[in-house]
Amino acid sequence: MIERGCADPQRFRGWIARRMGLSFDDSKLEFLSELLTRRAERQGLELDCYLDRLEGLDTDSELQNLALELTVPETYFFRHTEQLQAFVDVALPDARAARAPIRKINVLCVGCASGEEPYSLAILVRERYSEFASSVAIRAVDINTAMLSKAARGCYSAWALRETPSETQRRWFRSVGREFVLEESIRAAVTFQEINLVHENAELWRPQTYDVIFCRNVLMYFTQESAQAMVTRLTRSLAPGGYLFLGHAETLRGLSHDYHLCHTHGAFYYQRKDVLEDEQRDGLAARPNGASQKWSNPAAGSWSPSDGLPSTSVASAAVLDLAWTKNWLETIQRASDRIQALTERSAADSAQRGNAGPDSAPQTATQLRLVWDLLKEERFPDALDLLGRLSAGSVEDPDILLLRAALLTHSGQLDAAESVSTQLLERDELNAGAHYLLALCRESAGDRQGALDHDRAAIYLDPGFAMPRLHLGLMARRGGDAEGARRELGEALLLLRREDISRLLLFGGGFGREALIALCRGELLSAGGLP
Repeated sequence: MIERGCADPQRFRGWIARRMGLSFDDSKLEFLSELLTRRAERQGLELDCYLDRLEGLDTDSELQNLALELTVPETYFFRHTEQLQAFVDVALPDARAARAPIRKINVLCVGCASGEEPYSLAILVRERYSEFASSVAIRAVDINTAMLSKAARGCYSAWALRETPSETQRRWFRSVGREFVLEESIRAAVTFQEINLVHENAELWRPQTYDVIFCRNVLMYFTQESAQAMVTRLTRSLAPGGYLFLGHAETLRGLSHDYHLCHTHGAFYYQRKDVLEDEQRDGLAARPNGASQKWSNPAAGSWSPSDGLPSTSVASAAVLDLAWTKNWLETIQRASDRIQALTERSAADSAQRGNAGPDSAPQTATQLRLVWDLLKEERFPDALDLLGRLSAGSVEDPDILLLRAALLTHSGQLDAAESVSTQLLERDELNAGAHYLLALCRESAGDRQGALDHDRAAIYLDPGFAMPRLHLGLMARRGGDAEGARRELGEALLLLRREDISRLLLFGGGFGREALIALCRGELLSAGGLP
């Protein structure tokens, strides 16, 4: 048995990050240590010698062996079908309108494993658009050679077809013993290639090559640095107006501002901004329909029943709202009313600040600290007044816009809050806080579905954000959806316990952690949850 040095797994982890882009936290060090020992023994080398060899120039063969151990190949046909429906109903028709008859429509599947995802796309193209299926080129890449060999064979178990409709199985697969062999024309529609995604590849990432890219459940395994580089390549190679599909647990938040967030068919995905918008981004020219229109519903899709909350038209939502005796915005408004005396008491101080000359105005950083102090004291109007005195160059900063929108919401100035939140989304469509505040504004306006959509967007963009979960739970409770209320409030209760204190301050409407937890527990009990 080779003796393990305590530094060896960390060194091994660093090599994996550099050469494969994969991220492993400390909880995986034991696994890495066992793998390192096993591979070193297989080579008949001491650990340090094995690591020295890995760090040499010629390690491709061993990299392939490690890829088999380190990558996660589990997948199946028609996985997350809501995204596939968005592909055939939105992305593919858009690509055809933009490209045909100039060139073929190019689709790229990144991290394709054993081929179930690209083959699912090929089947959908053939079934839905047989008249131009031959003009759709699907390319699939992965680092795992064993999985690529399986994909090339096109032979699968019944478990891989567990979500495949029976009619599709009968049409495109034939039974051979215990396995199912994919029809040759579908296999011929996909080109597979071994690629290490960490390396630059000028041919793979040619500018504006692909109309649709599926990169699902890849970024989540990458280091932050590798994920950033990967998104840069994806963006470079995606045509303006092209679509990017990520895994359900992945977002572009913090990685790119080059995309619109789209939502149809109960799925979130991204559309590459066109060239003009890229050029105007720094100037922030307003889009005709506003940023929120881009992500909400550019096609006919809507939330599916599996989302757990029923779709409701704006008209019927307005009727439902009349029966809701307690509204989350009303709760926030009561917080503002509760501290009205404090606000009035500070009016003299506010007026004195207003009489000060511009030369005596504090620096922006100092002013922002004062704004946060006023927010802590629930002096929302004073905080807004001071925020309005910031320099012209700072008032358009996204963080300051978010702060202003939150203060306007807490003060009950919901039309103004919605306007500022929309302005913020024009700058940053992936701002979870702006989506949450818009959910509050939409609820107040009687647009329950709009509130649901914005809350869901906030949760997608930031799964650890407690407040949109709480808001969804309260709306479900008041709408008579006890099961949905228990689910969302239960999640909110867990998240509230570890929510960042500054975010509670910004979005809590004057309530601290314990008060919000008490509210959540009370509503959860009323919905039949908790023992």
